[in-house]
Amino acid sequence: MRSSGSGPETGLTMRDVAERLGVSPMTVSRALRGRPGIGAATRERVLAEVAALGYRPNKLARGLRSGGPHELIGLLVTNLGNPFYSQLAVGVEQVAVGYGARVMLGSTGADPDSEHEVVDDLLERGVDGLVVVPAGHEHGHLGAVQRRGTPVVLAASPPMGADVDCVLVDDFGGTRDACRRLIEHGHRRIGFLGLPAALWTGSERFRGYAFALDEAGIEVDERYVRRLRGDVDAIEAAAHELIDQPEPPTALLTANNRNTVGALRALRSRDADAPRVELAGFDDVELADVLHLPLTVVSYDPIEIGRSAATLLFDQLSGTDPVAQHRSRRVTVPTTLVDYATQRRPRPVRATAGQPR
Repeated sequence: MRSSGSGPETGLTMRDVAERLGVSPMTVSRALRGRPGIGAATRERVLAEVAALGYRPNKLARGLRSGGPHELIGLLVTNLGNPFYSQLAVGVEQVAVGYGARVMLGSTGADPDSEHEVVDDLLERGVDGLVVVPAGHEHGHLGAVQRRGTPVVLAASPPMGADVDCVLVDDFGGTRDACRRLIEHGHRRIGFLGLPAALWTGSERFRGYAFALDEAGIEVDERYVRRLRGDVDAIEAAAHELIDQPEPPTALLTANNRNTVGALRALRSRDADAPRVELAGFDDVELADVLHLPLTVVSYDPIEIGRSAATLLFDQLSGTDPVAQHRSRRVTVPTTLVDYATQRRPRPVRATAGQPR
């Protein structure tokens, strides 16, 4: 309700101003910032409403100093040392720039407790929306953030305990197709260097591996499976456990680029007369084209993940998909098999690009 003259309303947000006028929060932001994209009459209506209130709330004033309401977006990732996240950030920034927005980056080190703290810190700094690569398996706290009026989009993980948008990679389909390729090459003993089952990517990529084996009539042999998260040295040791068995696998399938590097190191250290092991892995690997190895990778565009997540976020912020009427959407980024042994880059094996649904 509008103040009756006894003083300014406290706790007013920019969304409240937008609802009074029947416009989007982005429209209010552009009017206050003098940004293009709205008509003169609309700008005058917004400024008149703000003047009638007699003040600007603290969060709005802080936002104006730091780049403007809905012009400061928080991006939260788990590992700044992983090139995947730098490319994802590029995609988020590409979309944000188009809205005159800036991106504030935070890192959790894959620690769920740290995630809570960093989210709170970003909110205190006045971010108007969050793109989060979650560290934990339960996201109720992020759903609560959205219900309080700050939109949230998850990247690389589906929401658990929260009704928020998300952008995923086709983890299952990509791994299934890579395993199929190894089977087509005649392999029956295929080792899997995977990720912990508690991770979404870990469970989905193992499911793709197991599915491809099952449809080929091959049982999963636990002797050939390792699932871990660790540094490259630990992964290299796990790869050695697989390939140094009396009856070793003739091919390895790795669940991410770090595991691929560990496998490559283990294979490099073998005797020259040891049987050659074919390798396929999820994620592209830098310099893979110069290794001259029988290597196939599941490739996708991390920048597109960032772009898709930011697009979903700005849909909400601009009023295209307001939080009050929000129904969660899911976008799936497709994968492509790249065969570095022949330097062929075939068409995407899954031709349906991810769309909100």
